Amino acid sequence: MTAVFPDNVAAPSVPLSPGMRAGELLFVSGQVASDSAGTVYRGEFDDEVRMTLDNVERVLAAGGATFDDVVKVGAWLCDAALFGRFNELYAARLGAHRPARTTVVVGFGHPDVRVEIDAVAYLGQRSNQEDRS
Repeated sequence: MTAVFPDNVAAPSVPLSPGMRAGELLFVSGQVASDSAGTVYRGEFDDEVRMTLDNVERVLAAGGATFDDVVKVGAWLCDAALFGRFNELYAARLGAHRPARTTVVVGFGHPDVRVEIDAVAYLGQRSNQEDRS
């Protein structure tokens, strides 16, 4: 197993890795809209979702994956009323790719966090293609 710590994602202040590669799987820990210094974004919901997805994408890239490799997503929202807009933004970002997903409405420990997203990517197909080249 290999821990994934991208340079452009804030180092966690709790005991976890932003990502963990285990064989052909890459697990991305829950990401929120924060900058590389760990400052949580306060602003428009649309921007928060986009920034959160940016951070997921950064961890995926550091682990050798893209959103096209993602097979499962977990999404947490602070308010069920945000579900429709979240779906629009999520669909716009992922395009035709539709990984399995669970979306849950919860409360967060940080008052400015409205969305958190984690992911699991499968790299086996990519590894098999790299082995052939």
